Amino acid sequence: MEQRAEHLDFDPATLGTYLQRALPEGCDDLHIERVPGGQSNPTFFVTCGTRRLVLRKQPAGELLPSAHAVDREYRIMTALARTDVPVPRTVLFCDDRSVVGTPFYLMERLDGRVFADCALPGVAPHERRLMYGSLARTLAALHNLDPAGIGLADYGKAGNYFARQIARWTRQWELSRTGDNADIAYLIDWLPRHISGDDETAVAHGDYRMGNVMFHAREPRVIAVLDWELSTLGHPLADLAHSCIAWHSRPDEYCGLIGLDLAALGLPSEADYTAAYYDAAHRDARMTHFHLAFALFRFAVIFEGIAARAKAGTAAAANAAEVGHLAVNFARRAREVIGT
Repeated sequence: MEQRAEHLDFDPATLGTYLQRALPEGCDDLHIERVPGGQSNPTFFVTCGTRRLVLRKQPAGELLPSAHAVDREYRIMTALARTDVPVPRTVLFCDDRSVVGTPFYLMERLDGRVFADCALPGVAPHERRLMYGSLARTLAALHNLDPAGIGLADYGKAGNYFARQIARWTRQWELSRTGDNADIAYLIDWLPRHISGDDETAVAHGDYRMGNVMFHAREPRVIAVLDWELSTLGHPLADLAHSCIAWHSRPDEYCGLIGLDLAALGLPSEADYTAAYYDAAHRDARMTHFHLAFALFRFAVIFEGIAARAKAGTAAAANAAEVGHLAVNFARRAREVIGT
């Protein structure tokens, strides 16, 4: 059994033995490669003979409550395989920690393009707008699903989403904070007093953005939505606002779009992007400054968690310490959105 074992935090031979039993076709020729990037659940390319798979596992070490829920990723992608929302096909879930040290799952590996940079470098300008249109329509397709109709009625709580989420991310901040932040303190006070009046429930991705989808290798369309660990039943406009963070961050702040000549690059404005979503979604509600401020606050807390894991030495990516400062940046962006 040939293996690539560099940069692994588990014994590839143990995984190979497990896959030999668990996969119908076995696994006689195992190759493992760590996927670079990503800040949350460690991800690996796994090849068994000619079969190409992806393994996602929890990170090692002590974890925050409800974080890194690879079992939820597996469940929702399995459910969505029966819908028009494109996802990789799931293969198996394993909660036996003796195999790779944490729970993990396998899914089929797809060939396509993933862009960490929201400016879509290397893409022809006329295709960039089409790709953003596909991004918007794919999100609308997710939100148009009936959770009960795909077996996800119990995937989260219905209603009162923002109050619960603000409380949750406030707790996460207190658990992971590495220092004081006046902007976060302001948002923790401001957000509960300005919750949007509409109360909808849909299947929500939780981290929907350009970097978490895969496009066709040649065509300007989404072929897979990735990284479902924060998915739940939630408010659709929270997802939409999160996907709009690109227009509220600079290129050096997680590859945002502030300061770029959008028209010259063939990139849509935020208004054009949200219009494409509204056109495909079955709802009349519109995103407000509250939704954007909440999305930026939540993103800030997520990056604070990355910084905390970097400090503890359990972050999934080598550059985790470098991106930890983004918690400060995005909290400031949230204050700017609400004009305070």
